[in-house]
This record gives sequence, structure tokens and C-alpha cells, in this order.
Amino acid sequence: MRKVKVLLGAMVIALVSSCNFTEEIHLNENGSGKLSIQFDGSEMMEMGGEELAKTDEKAVDSIISFRDFLEEKKDSIAQLSPQEQAKLKKLEPFNLRMVMNPEKKEMMFDLFGEFKNVSEMNDAFNTFQDASAMGPGAKQQATPAPVEEQATQVNYSFANNKFKRSAKIVDPALFQQQLDSMQGAEMFLSGSTYTLKYHFPRRVKSTTAEGATFSADGKTLIYEVSFMDLMKDPTVLDLEVELEK
Repeated sequence: MRKVKVLLGAMVIALVSSCNFTEEIHLNENGSGKLSIQFDGSEMMEMGGEELAKTDEKAVDSIISFRDFLEEKKDSIAQLSPQEQAKLKKLEPFNLRMVMNPEKKEMMFDLFGEFKNVSEMNDAFNTFQDASAMGPGAKQQATPAPVEEQATQVNYSFANNKFKRSAKIVDPALFQQQLDSMQGAEMFLSGSTYTLKYHFPRRVKSTTAEGATFSADGKTLIYEVSFMDLMKDPTVLDLEVELEK
């Protein structure tokens, strides 16, 4: 149990300190595919790994299936409001791999899942945050904790040979609260990044993402922004990609 608390505590720190995220999508011709949101906390572990190592915690490398978790807790989840049940349902397609090794100063989280239509992965980054609150420690709770409201939403679509990613602020007051709470962490976040890595079934013909780079075969788009810029303006990663026919 102590190991779980240390792991979840580290995950919370990861969301408010120096961090690098990669949002990776493998898109198939029929619109299905795989999504992975990876967090690399190696730099953070360089700063705090020695302190964590003093806890004598063993290395952790585990995978959580949220589908299994929600099935296990279905009776208690049924006692929640329909709105809360719908929020928890968003986690069902995902698995979460967590790796932490204080001795080697390694930390990695990977939220991943498959989709039949890319729209099923809407709000993926917010789901990552929800998953951090629903980690293995939640198995000790009689009833899963309610998922907090989100200030922003992310939407994906793939139709008519075009892929789109767009974000919007859905709760301006909550969004401002989050910005205010991050002011003290801005120094730590200044070097953090959020990178899109999208693999398409055909070559990219054009994109609205200025500064994006491409693989040699033209099928993979890579686009990186400052994590702090993303937190201040979730639309900085809005893009449209047109594929060759």
C-alpha cells in the first residue's frame, strides 16, 4: 500500500512539475487505430529520485486495465449519479502502464487504448488526468471517487481525407483557477514539452501546423509545443491534416 501511495504521489507531482508528454496516434485507413499518451519523468527523477530511493521502495512496472477495474467496482459505481458514471465510462477503453525505478531514476506513464473511430478518443488528455486519480490506490476504496470537472475538452475527427484535432475551454472559471494555481510552478514547467506524433495510413499532403516535421516516408507528423503554452491556451495544438489520395 505504501508503494502505491508513493507511486500515485509521484504521478501527481508529474502533472505539476517538469514533464514531457507525447501524444501518439496510429491511424488506420478505416478510421480505427491506437492512441497512447506517454509521460517521461526522467528529468524529474534526476532531481528527486534520490529522495524516493531512500524510501526503500521496490521498482514498479505495472499495467492497470480500467475496463477490469470498472467491472470490479460496478456495484458501487451504480450508486453514483448518471453524470459521474458517464465520466468513469470514459476510462473504459484505456490501460495505464506505470514504471518507476528510483534507483535508476526512471519514471514513465503510458495511457493507451484502441479505437474503432478516432472520435472515441476525444478528451484523451483529460482522461489521462482522470486516470491518475483512479490509479491502483482506488482499489482500496469502497466507492470510486467522483471524477473532477474538466476545464477543457479535446476533440478528434477523421473524415473526407482530413484529420482534425481541436480543443476548447468549456469552463472559463475553472480554467482560470487552474492557471492561477500553476503560477508558482511556471519556472519548473518552462522547459516542459507536449509533442504530437501522428502516424497516418498515407502521406501528408498539407497541414495547418506550422513548424511540424515529417518522417522520410511522409506518413508521420511530429509537432512539439511548450507545455506551459498549452496550459495557457489549449488551442495551440489545434491542427488539420490533409492526406494524399
